[in-house]
Amino acid sequence: MASRDKEATQLQVFDAKAVRRHRERAARGSRAAEFLFIEGAARLADRLKDVSREFSQALELGSRGGLLARDLRDSGGIASLVASDPAAGFLSGLADPGLVAEAEALPFAPASFDLVVSNLALHWVNDLPGALLQLRQALKPDGLLLLSLFAGETLNELRLCLLEAESEIENGASPRVAPFADPRELAGLLQRAGFALPVVDTDRIEATYPDALSLMRDLRAMGETNAVAARRRGFTRRATVLRAAELYQARYAGADGRIVARFEIATLTAWAPHQSQPKPLRPGSAATRLADALGAEEKSAGEAARPAASRGKPKP
Repeated sequence: MASRDKEATQLQVFDAKAVRRHRERAARGSRAAEFLFIEGAARLADRLKDVSREFSQALELGSRGGLLARDLRDSGGIASLVASDPAAGFLSGLADPGLVAEAEALPFAPASFDLVVSNLALHWVNDLPGALLQLRQALKPDGLLLLSLFAGETLNELRLCLLEAESEIENGASPRVAPFADPRELAGLLQRAGFALPVVDTDRIEATYPDALSLMRDLRAMGETNAVAARRRGFTRRATVLRAAELYQARYAGADGRIVARFEIATLTAWAPHQSQPKPLRPGSAATRLADALGAEEKSAGEAARPAASRGKPKP
């Protein structure tokens, strides 16, 4: 029991209640700061257009007011879509049926969908491997998973400036920007969850702001402010925020005086296993030698390689 409790504690990287609270606040506010989510939805919809098949039942995780659903309807190919989001505010007024649900506790029977899509939502999940496993179970055989999430070096400039400013002003530092998954590890997570044919690629988007305070206001409007479980509770000191903005301006401002914020977006594509999918050949079953295909001379493993010709003068 003690080991399971320790494991559960370790998984609580994020405060789920704070994530929901931030998303509810964003749902009530202006949508002027949603340019990243609009861009992300358009990119996912474009990728789905390249898949030449129809989907009878689709699930959208992290509805965010139907941004992605609108693009998916325009692209066609989906007969029915169910929207879900941790925040009820992002589900109100949708044309599609919706329910409040967490990615780590999906209320769906196995093999319910032949498509699952998610636009920049799963980076707040505590147990991403567990969530991916549930998504694979919710998919029918040969069902498609298509999702994006913030990853890698997203907001690294803001992270460093806030940590340094807090250390200076408050003689200590707490997590101020969420940790993001390493894109190099995501394909392995898909395989561990039982997906076939996993593909992960990344895009980097740069946004400019008049100053770091404008960036922080936009993150709040997006619902993307700090929800790390180990964060320092209470309001951040004004002096700390101003010092972080000063550091950001000094280090990351362009010639026009505007600061740059970098976002790294990982896109994951994978399929629920099915017997019709291509499979790798067994080791040793190749019918053609690699040397023949390359037009090269085959040598035994023990044969010494010739030394390469020297370029330039030898060392004395």
